[in-house]
Amino acid sequence: MYEIFEQLLQKYGVSAYKVAKATGVTQSTLSDWKRGRSTPKSENMKKLADYFGVSIDYLMTGKEETEKEPKLKPKDEKDIKEILANTEQLLKQDGLMFDGDPASPEAIESILSAMQIGMEMAKKKNKEKYTPKKYKKD
Repeated sequence: MYEIFEQLLQKYGVSAYKVAKATGVTQSTLSDWKRGRSTPKSENMKKLADYFGVSIDYLMTGKEETEKEPKLKPKDEKDIKEILANTEQLLKQDGLMFDGDPASPEAIESILSAMQIGMEMAKKKNKEKYTPKKYKKD
């Protein structure tokens, strides 16, 4: 890990001191990593990865991710579940018809599944659209 950190220092022309000051990761911690006395904690890895604009995986392995795809956060999933729960209540009310016949439970389930997939895709597309640097495809 430290070798990749050193490569990033050289690439961006910054010193370990400057990175330590900017991230709050102490120089002694960086020295311990270099000497193999300790391993990085996840919160420190995140700080360094954010500082250099790379993933934690890159910091650990030196390999770029081939494709960045937006991922749904727990809040996004919760929002979708709430919308689907409210929609399900509406769909299960009497009077919903398809081709003149009452909607079957299977039809309602199919509608909800399609809505869930559509909402997940829309959330991911919006993340890509409104935070383009993070999900930029090279």
